[in-house]
Amino acid sequence: MDPQQQMQDTVKNSDRFLAAFHRLELSMKEIIGTTDHLSFHKLVDLSKRKNAIIRRYEEKLREFATLRNAIVHHQTSPEYAIAEPHNEIVEALELIDMAVSRPVTVGKMFERNVDILQVTDTLKDALFMIRDKHYTQIPVYNGSVFVGLLTAVGIMFWLANNVEKGRDISWEMSIETPLKHEKKEENHKFVPREMSIFEAEELFKEALAKGQRLEALLITDHLGLVGIVTPLDLIKIEI
Repeated sequence: MDPQQQMQDTVKNSDRFLAAFHRLELSMKEIIGTTDHLSFHKLVDLSKRKNAIIRRYEEKLREFATLRNAIVHHQTSPEYAIAEPHNEIVEALELIDMAVSRPVTVGKMFERNVDILQVTDTLKDALFMIRDKHYTQIPVYNGSVFVGLLTAVGIMFWLANNVEKGRDISWEMSIETPLKHEKKEENHKFVPREMSIFEAEELFKEALAKGQRLEALLITDHLGLVGIVTPLDLIKIEI
């Protein structure tokens, strides 16, 4: 048997629950930068303003607070708790505790070498990259300067618009022309590698709520572009 599992089997669920609950209280105090004594609900209210994970699990945390109060305030002795939480309840709280104290970042999850195009590359180059690598979002640079995010959807609408107007399309033309069709200010955002995947998810949801087409988050650090996150990337993982 796994040593950690053995330890968990010998520790009461109520003890594990209270320990995780206390760690969460400390984490939320660290998030808001206080050592003051505050109620758990107040900690949730303040820390959710700064932390996407707290926002994500706010309702569950408030439910856990009710259970915690039942355990603590009705405990008749140190050895006896009136309520012993089920395993799944304890494990859910411990997972949230871990997510808050050791958040999974976009850098950790999505850092990779990102293929790019230069503005001097052709429309044919872009289409071949989309076909061969199944990309639907491609960062475009002018030398080392980022100029925009070219997307398969953007190319499709640009082609349809030109066909409708009867314009000739050269596959050897620079991608700078179809790139101008993209709404550059809306289809991407630059984010630090330290951003949690929950914050990343929120950015996509906020854009959708505003009717914007956010195609990708571009992960950067002092070295430049170090990764990319797309809506499909987040759908593929459980968060």
